[in-house]
Amino acid sequence: VVAGEVRTLAQRSAEAAREIKALIGASVEKVDTGSKLVADAGSTMGEIVASVQRVTDIIGEITAAASEQSDGIGQVNTAVTQLDQMTQQNAALVEQSAAAAESLKDQAQRLNQIVGTFKLN
Repeated sequence: VVAGEVRTLAQRSAEAAREIKALIGASVEKVDTGSKLVADAGSTMGEIVASVQRVTDIIGEITAAASEQSDGIGQVNTAVTQLDQMTQQNAALVEQSAAAAESLKDQAQRLNQIVGTFKLN
């Protein structure tokens, strides 16, 4: 009877050892899979960091270009203001020229009248 129980106990121990071995094997596989996933996640995070850096660089370039455009617009605005001032000055000069021409016309007419009083032989 004791030998039978020892044999049964030995069989159960062997079965338990096989189950433990299988569990250890499954755990090792899961650890390997987990390690690979962690490595992949690390690689992906590296790619994300590189992409964020590229986006940051592009934003910097856009900012620089926008600043240059703003400077250019400021220069155009200054030029337009100067053109407006010159146009106003030209308009004033045109008015002065018209007044001077009218005065010259009046003076020429008076001179013509004065000269007309003299008789030429």
